[in-house]
Amino acid sequence: MSDVLMPTYARAELAFERGEGPYLYTAGGRRYLDFAAGIAVNALGHSHPHLVETLQAQAGKLWHVSNLYTIPEGERLAERLAANSFAERVFFCNSGAEAVEGALKIARRYHYAAGHPEKTRVISCSGAFHGRTLTTLSAAANPKYLEGFGPASEGFDNVAFGNMNELRAAITPETAAILVEPIQGEGGIRAADLEYLRALRAVCDEFDLLLIFDEIQCGMGRSGRLFAHQWAGIAPDVMALAKGLGSGFPIGAILATAEAASAMKPGTHGSTFGGNPLAMAVANAVLDVMLEDGFLPEVERVARLLRDKLNELAGRYPQVLAGVRGSGLMMGLVCVVPNTEVIAKLRDEGLLTVGAAENVIRLLPPLIIEESHVDEAVEAIERACATWAKAA
Repeated sequence: MSDVLMPTYARAELAFERGEGPYLYTAGGRRYLDFAAGIAVNALGHSHPHLVETLQAQAGKLWHVSNLYTIPEGERLAERLAANSFAERVFFCNSGAEAVEGALKIARRYHYAAGHPEKTRVISCSGAFHGRTLTTLSAAANPKYLEGFGPASEGFDNVAFGNMNELRAAITPETAAILVEPIQGEGGIRAADLEYLRALRAVCDEFDLLLIFDEIQCGMGRSGRLFAHQWAGIAPDVMALAKGLGSGFPIGAILATAEAASAMKPGTHGSTFGGNPLAMAVANAVLDVMLEDGFLPEVERVARLLRDKLNELAGRYPQVLAGVRGSGLMMGLVCVVPNTEVIAKLRDEGLLTVGAAENVIRLLPPLIIEESHVDEAVEAIERACATWAKAA
């Protein structure tokens, strides 16, 4: 490990040279099945031919011009996202944290323009993760990530995830919005009950609050729908996207209704690199694939197969796995033994996964996996579980 890199990551002693589909390869030629996907980023796997071709073509033409000028591919991407969502306005940035920051600004500006500058507070949920900026860390209110960085940013009221009574009690005349992940990723793959999501929409309508969904990890097809909240049949006022939208290329986006974004005028917000031609070209290529007939139904079908096999496995190895959580191809294995030990063992077996809170292992495979990849992953998990079964 380099002594020059700032030691903010506990990196595995593992480096990859290339990737293809759902696989990563080391320089030595060892193949790993990637059920981490860059933490739900590589939604279409590695070296997807359409994405590679698109990026190479755009790289030979134009990389960056700034938002001082019209960017046609950005206008096209915005129109396509709006056509396939609740949104009427779109803003492009570079990351999930930047998207959440922008969504919070939209909420405050909306109420300011409506004559209620006092409405600045946002209700957020325990177990959430919204990014690594001071503001997004303050929204999530996780002491582990805030320790040593001084006082938390003011303006957030944190309540229990899924508890409508506690949420309603937290609403004050200063409340501007509610910020929720429909499926918590970092928090342990905790999927919100659909009735809870519907109740959030109702309470925002009742108190004139903006409903903000953070779909950075659970959006872009990962749940089996393009956006996870669509399962509940409701829509937010504002939504933050990133990760799978670029399938590996850095991009973030804020989607909003025209009303929610009505106070965002020239000069109120910006992003130097946001919406650059490279990112716009790649994200349009991602949508080309995800919006194909049959793509999302196939994600849902393969996800059901994976869940069924994981549930069966958990039933046979209760000394290792306590259960399965999640939705679509955003699965969580609740561990009995330390999840870090299981993750390391799975890596030895050639399967890459990601940890989460509540002793959970995240399975976040590319959305292009097939039944053979499901079988390969389940076999690797079973071999790992057998290690503890034999020891018992």
